[in-house]
Amino acid sequence: MNIVGKRYLYFAISLILIVPGLIGMARWGLPLSIDFTGGSYIELQFEANKVPELQEIRDLYSEFDIADVEPRTSGNDQLIINTSMIDNTTNGQIIDEMSARFNSPITVLRFDSVGPSIGKEVGFRAAMAIAMASAGILIYIWYAFRGAPNSHRYGIAAIIAMLHDIALIFGMQSILSHFYGWEIDALFLTAVLSVASFSVHDSIVVFDRIRENSQKKRRKPFETIVNDSINQTLARSINTQFTIFLTLIALIIFGGSTLRHFIVILLIGILSGTYSSIFNASPILVVWENREWNQWFKRSPAKG
Repeated sequence: MNIVGKRYLYFAISLILIVPGLIGMARWGLPLSIDFTGGSYIELQFEANKVPELQEIRDLYSEFDIADVEPRTSGNDQLIINTSMIDNTTNGQIIDEMSARFNSPITVLRFDSVGPSIGKEVGFRAAMAIAMASAGILIYIWYAFRGAPNSHRYGIAAIIAMLHDIALIFGMQSILSHFYGWEIDALFLTAVLSVASFSVHDSIVVFDRIRENSQKKRRKPFETIVNDSINQTLARSINTQFTIFLTLIALIIFGGSTLRHFIVILLIGILSGTYSSIFNASPILVVWENREWNQWFKRSPAKG
């Protein structure tokens, strides 16, 4: 397969995949859970067709002087309510009043509260975790490939591929948040860091083969060496990720709803990481080696 020769096609596919999510982020934003903002999260199960109107929920909470009430429907006859921080006693009183007013037994599926200071600290630590992971990956790859020419390029290419995967995850999260009400929580952060590690691992496998072939086939063009290396590791990369894919599919189908958001995001990231490590990371090395950006904005010579 002439993967490197069609690198700009694969770059374009990546752009097509990422842009809708970026548009979604600009239009709908990224709703944060109480893990990052602080407050209370209540998930309720109603009887069939007895979920009250959202405005009725807001009015009920206002009677208890609860601020920042953001109710939304979720799944089959379920309601998710985000509010300012409330205690267990107040929450019990509200649920009792809600059940009596709307004539429906209510099952509390989840009730969590997080203080605002803790939420801000979690948000700061999340950003620091991603930044430190990126810096650590860059330093490690630069050191591991120090014997290869331009070793720093391997680290930067791996980081670019990783950022591609993270951008796709956040974009898809924005779309899923809009249509399914899924929020960014601590498990989402876990999925992002897991995807980053998978993405870099796959890229390093290909990079290591490029390094080996560069030493054995010095007379071949760098573009040919990179393409041969990708093809030599292609089956291994796909087979490895396919086993993970099957496992995640099984968890989505048979696992509980609590982890479904985490598994879906992880699945999207694994697919993206497999794609980027094959079709983005290594071709970026070729673009850099040839300094192709010098030709991007030049006008083609006139014919005739």
